Amino acid sequence: DGSRQIFSREKLTKGIQTACAKRPVSIARVDGLVDEIERDLQNSTRREINSRMIGDKVIAGLKQIDPIAYIRYAIVYLKLDDLSAIRAEIDRLTSEGL
Repeated sequence: DGSRQIFSREKLTKGIQTACAKRPVSIARVDGLVDEIERDLQNSTRREINSRMIGDKVIAGLKQIDPIAYIRYAIVYLKLDDLSAIRAEIDRLTSEGL
């Protein structure tokens, strides 16, 4: 919506943990992904980072960690608002061998 917020590691961690709930993903792996994203943001030359950029990093990381966590996050982040959109994303993942 164009509003600005200070980066919150806690908010990022909570969103990833929610996607990974009841999945075989360790807290250490979640923390590692958060560390990686935060490091990338700190290394950026930009003063302000669009939330889309953060979301893209989360979705890419979850895709490598756990496909179910990825789908959970993608439903919200990519606004997959009907079963056919979710199915298409699952089919895309399956075709990639995940």
